[in-house]
Order: sequence, then structure tokens, then C-alpha cells
Amino acid sequence: MNLILFGPPGAGKGTQAKILQGDWRLPQLSTGDMLRAAIAAGTELGKKSKAIMDRGDLVPDDVVIGIIGERLDRPDCAQGAVFDGFPRTVPQAEALDKMLASRGSKIDAVIELKVNDEAMVGRMENRVRENPASARPDDNPETLKNRLGVYHKNTAPLLDFYRRQGKLKVVDGMAPIPQVAAAIHSILTGLESETAS
Repeated sequence: MNLILFGPPGAGKGTQAKILQGDWRLPQLSTGDMLRAAIAAGTELGKKSKAIMDRGDLVPDDVVIGIIGERLDRPDCAQGAVFDGFPRTVPQAEALDKMLASRGSKIDAVIELKVNDEAMVGRMENRVRENPASARPDDNPETLKNRLGVYHKNTAPLLDFYRRQGKLKVVDGMAPIPQVAAAIHSILTGLESETAS
């Protein structure tokens, strides 16, 4: 089963991806982690990515898709994976669909962790107040509001793309972590029973 998790910064995608990894044995595929791993492993695509990143440029879609392809060929992805941070654009989504189709696979569900922007800013402010030592340099309301704006602008077309495919499922990301995990679990259980029937 291949899933995509969508949600703005701080929505809990990483937390839910780890739960999915434990409960469903679906590895979390984070493009940033994969690029760093490909560079460290010295693969052809890793070398190509390093040269591009060293120039300060964005790694082009075809290289990112190639790295995802290399990662999907590893044994732990045999049953599927959770995509986190990818795709970010409709052309990337189309390329991912094409690559998975060439492997006889597809995206089974796209799960959007729906959150309230104002509440997210409040959450971040509480976290910083309660534990100032763990605050990141970009943990401030203006930066978070900007990141939320960028997320909505870039992600809206992708959500429409997957909505048209009938794959988009929306979960209340403001609920407590166990409730969010339970909602995702019931979506996946429903998908499994559809596949089995």
C-alpha cells in the first residue's frame, strides 16, 4: 500500500508516518532523507544531486523521481511506503503515478491532516513557552504563518489532483495523536477490505 501524507509544518505527518511504520510496516520515504542517503552512498543519482545542491540549486524532478525509484526497489518497500514531503507539485505527482504504474503499483490513498492555522500558531507558541530549550530558530509566529501560506498555495492544486482521482481522504489533524492514528487506521483497513473483495 502506497500512501501520501499531506499537512502543513507541525501537523504531525512525521509522528503519523512513524506510527504507520510500526503498525503497517510501511517505510517513511522523506525526499530530504533519501537525497542525503543517496549522496552518502555515492550512487550515480546521489553524485548528480550533490553537484546540483552544492551549486545551491533545487534538485530537478527527474532526479528526485529517480532517487525515489531506487529507494522503492529496496526490499523494505515491497509492501508499499508512506511518502512524506513528496510530491510537492502536480508534475511531480504525475511523474510518481507514471513511475509506480511502471512497477505495477499505484498511490492507494492521500491523507490530508487538516489543521486550523491559527491553532497551529498557538500550539507553536505554547511549545516554545513550555520548553524554550527545544525551540528551533524558525519557531516564531511570522515564520510559521509564512510557511503555512506557502503550504496552502503549493498544496491546493495537489489536493485537487488527488481529489479528482478519488484518493483524497481528510483526517482532523487537530485531534489528539491517538485519535488521528485511529482515523488513518480505519481508512487503511477500509482500503484493505476493498482490495480483498
